[in-house]
Amino acid sequence: MDLMEYQAKQLFAKHGVAGSAGIVATTAEQARAGAEELGGKVVVKAQVTAGGRGKAGGVKLADGPDEAAARAEEILGMQIKGLTVHRVLIAPTADIAEEYYFSFLVDRANRNYLCIASVEGGVEIEEVARTNSDALAQVSIDPGVGVDEAMAREIVTEARFPAEVAEAAVTMVQQLWRVFIDEDANLVEVNPLARLADDSLEALDGKVTLDANADFRHPEHAEFDDQATADPLEAKARAKGLNYVKLDGSVGIIGNGAGLVMSTLDVVSYAGQEFGGQEPANFLDIGGGASAQVMADGLDIILGDEQVRSVFVNVFGGITACDAVADGIVSALGILGDAATKPLVVRLDGNNVDEGRHILAEAAHPLVTMVDTMDGAARRAAELAAQEPSPAPPPR
Repeated sequence: MDLMEYQAKQLFAKHGVAGSAGIVATTAEQARAGAEELGGKVVVKAQVTAGGRGKAGGVKLADGPDEAAARAEEILGMQIKGLTVHRVLIAPTADIAEEYYFSFLVDRANRNYLCIASVEGGVEIEEVARTNSDALAQVSIDPGVGVDEAMAREIVTEARFPAEVAEAAVTMVQQLWRVFIDEDANLVEVNPLARLADDSLEALDGKVTLDANADFRHPEHAEFDDQATADPLEAKARAKGLNYVKLDGSVGIIGNGAGLVMSTLDVVSYAGQEFGGQEPANFLDIGGGASAQVMADGLDIILGDEQVRSVFVNVFGGITACDAVADGIVSALGILGDAATKPLVVRLDGNNVDEGRHILAEAAHPLVTMVDTMDGAARRAAELAAQEPSPAPPPR
């Protein structure tokens, strides 16, 4: 379950992470009242489970209550990546000296956890990842050991946090780790993690994805499930037990393992620069069991996204071997029938890869192209997406 910012901040506060909770408003008048309560100058922020709110016009400064009401009127009802904004968060402004990035996530491909941190945070973090990967520190975390003070210091050192905020960063890293572990999250992200003028740190934004498999341990998390504002494709995927997040691009992604899928997103984004800026359309991790039905469900979700023009299936055979995955792809296309209309680029590697490739070659489905390498497959998927006619943009 993906949380909205105000919900993520509720969990942050529970674990001592510094940051303002703000005031949630569903009308312009409530926004006005919230700004009055906070003292006038505020930030009005759209509450949806999608990134890129600032670039989409969903984050606006307001100098006073009247302006806060006006900005809320502009934001409420707008569409951000296909999601309708039903509420805004009225947050106090902050005296920001620097903006950092920080996250914990599950790395299924390596069977551990991963911390990603950078002193170059803010709205352009994706650009930093593409053009200056050295600015992103990536630290693997053993699940059996976790993040104690020593590991927190290692992370802070690797990310090159300034000495003036190092101690505060060590504390916050441990607090965010407690959010990640105690709340059974798949992702905890702060962007920006702000260095304020007094050298304190504050989580100005927050993104949390909770592991639905752990819901039985957290009945209190049910209050976060807001069906009215859920992306319909994400809701459909959740009902089928799939780990899916809708993004803004044109290349659908299916992979097995969060680490592999995240790497696939980066490779597709890089390859897409050659073909008019094609970007990934989603994150979809089918996990270890790529059965025919799981594959069919994944393809059904992705093909239901009107923005998708091609699909990249990137699977590393492990417990589920490549021949079983290939059988799943062939069967899934049979199950979907005429609903499968977009070209698929398939890259298989790992256990029983030759058998898997033989199955796909023998099936000779007209929509399927096999490419041996991850880079080559990403390039082909981006190329095919660029060749497909562009769909009409979503309503604004």
